[in-house]
Amino acid sequence: MNEITLHNQWVVKAPIDDVFRIMTDFEKFPVHFPKVAESIQINKREGNYVEMDATVRSFGKIFQVKMKTQILPGKGFISNNESLEFGTSGHEEMLLSPHAKGTLIDYTYQVTIHKKWLRIVARPLLSWYSMKYWEKAVIDQLKKILEK
Repeated sequence: MNEITLHNQWVVKAPIDDVFRIMTDFEKFPVHFPKVAESIQINKREGNYVEMDATVRSFGKIFQVKMKTQILPGKGFISNNESLEFGTSGHEEMLLSPHAKGTLIDYTYQVTIHKKWLRIVARPLLSWYSMKYWEKAVIDQLKKILEK
């Protein structure tokens, strides 16, 4: 059990362009989403391709994540991420589509767990807790910003 797929969908009562603007403004993630992002350093930007080092918060810890991200104009982003410190790597997709009530966010994160000790607790910890935490720290905050 080295891999786990995390997936969820949410509806935000806001236009896709507004959701896209905030969710792909990585430099402002620490401002918009301070519970998950402490800092973001953009190292390379070529068109819609971005490489960055992120200092993130999760499971009560702060750790580094290297991200190689392709922005999909008006549709979201896909990213390959690696955290040597936490012992995981993953493929993340945040895809946006129109919904009768605003914007549907379809989020998938395929996580590969490299540390053996983490595999023991990975499924319940990552699949339930991390998605609930992400919903509260990112989606709920996004709704506060956009659903005025």
